[in-house]
Amino acid sequence: MNGKNCIIKTENLTKTYLGGKLVALNNVSAHVEKGEVVVVIGPSGSGKSTFLRSLNLLETPTSGHIYFEGVDITEPKVNINVHREKMGMVFQQFNLFPHMTVLRNMTLAPTKLLKMPKADADKKAMELLARVGLSDRAASYPSQLSGGQKQRVAIVRALMMSPDVMLFDEPTSALDPEMVGEVLDVMKQLAKEGMTMVVVTHEMGFAREVADRVIFMAEGAIEEEGTPDEIFSNPKGERTKQFLNSVL
Repeated sequence: MNGKNCIIKTENLTKTYLGGKLVALNNVSAHVEKGEVVVVIGPSGSGKSTFLRSLNLLETPTSGHIYFEGVDITEPKVNINVHREKMGMVFQQFNLFPHMTVLRNMTLAPTKLLKMPKADADKKAMELLARVGLSDRAASYPSQLSGGQKQRVAIVRALMMSPDVMLFDEPTSALDPEMVGEVLDVMKQLAKEGMTMVVVTHEMGFAREVADRVIFMAEGAIEEEGTPDEIFSNPKGERTKQFLNSVL
C-alpha cells in the first residue's frame, strides 16, 4: 500500500469482454490518497468510466485487485455493500427516483441503510440542499427540476451517507452548457473542504483548476499522470499531446 493515507489502490486491474477479445482496462495500477482530487481524462472509449465504475465494483474486473481503505474488495467474501456506503457515486444521468420528492430521494438511503432517524435525515438533507442553493426544492419531484438542479441533488444525495470518497462519472456530460458551471461549483467547493474525489470528466478547465493529480488514459491503460501543470503545460507522451491538442 502507498502509506497510511492511501484510500484506494488498484493493482493490475484488467477488464475484458467477449472472452478477452475486447480489452476495456489493461493492467491499470493507480492510487488515490486521502483528501486528494484525482481527475481522469482521455478520449471516448479509453476506459475512464470502466476504471471509475470498477472502484466500487459496479464493473467487476476480470483480474487484478482493488484495495479500499486497506481491504481487498475484489475478494469474494467481502461484503461490497458495506464498502459502497462509504463511496458516494454520481452518474451522468442523475439516477433520481422519479416518484419521490427531492427530500425523500435524499433521505431514503441514510434512513434505510444507516438507520438514521427520519428527523435527523430531514435536517441533514435540508442543510445540504441549502449548501447547493436548492432549499426551496425539497418538496419538488425530479421532473420539475432542470438538469443542473437534478445533478446538484444527486451530489448532495451521495453526501447524505457521509462517504469517505466521492466518485464522479462525467457528471456534466448530460447537461446543457449553461448548467455545467453550477454543478462544477458544487464540486469545487467539495474539493476545497478536503473531500477525496475521483472525477472522470471532459471539463479540462475543472481538471486544471481543481485536480491535485491528472491521469490520462488511452486504450484502457494509463498513458501518463502528473500534476495539472505537468499534464497540461508539459505533456510528455505523444498520445497525451494529441489528445490535448484536440480538446484545448
